[in-house]
Amino acid sequence: MDRHVDPALARDIDSRCRLTGEFTLRSGQVAGEYFDKYLFETDPDLLARVAAAMVPLLPEGTELLGGLEMGGIPIATVLSSQSRLPAIFVRKQAKTYGTCKLAEGPDVEGRTVTLVEDVITTGGAVRDATRALREAGAIVETVVCAIDRSPGDDNPLADVGLEIRAVLTKAELDAVRS
Repeated sequence: MDRHVDPALARDIDSRCRLTGEFTLRSGQVAGEYFDKYLFETDPDLLARVAAAMVPLLPEGTELLGGLEMGGIPIATVLSSQSRLPAIFVRKQAKTYGTCKLAEGPDVEGRTVTLVEDVITTGGAVRDATRALREAGAIVETVVCAIDRSPGDDNPLADVGLEIRAVLTKAELDAVRS
């Protein structure tokens, strides 16, 4: 699949989301830079541009867009509106009450679900969602994401047979940094 990078989108996301200062990371390490993905997800114009860039990345045969809790849900919602494909919202864990669903929305059994995520680094949440949806009978082969921050050229989701299709990579964001 040929990649088309929109340098203006990369610049706008980078300038909006890359923060400098002192930040404690999830790992406990302290960093002088932090990428706040929610700053593009809460900006209606940037969010619409990201979703528009995702539309051509959707594989043929996609029946449902699976937005992952929490960051993938706003993207999947806008992407659903733009692509006219129905969305499901995939929880980190199935509810323990009511319908006890892992995925809110239409039934996934026997349907092709393309996962939607904001940022992929190690792919842990995507891997967990893939396994859970497959256990529920879904066909899951692809994840589209706004930003692939995984290190190097290795696919961190190869172990679950998932293809990553990204709007932007960390290297592309670094390249436009002013």
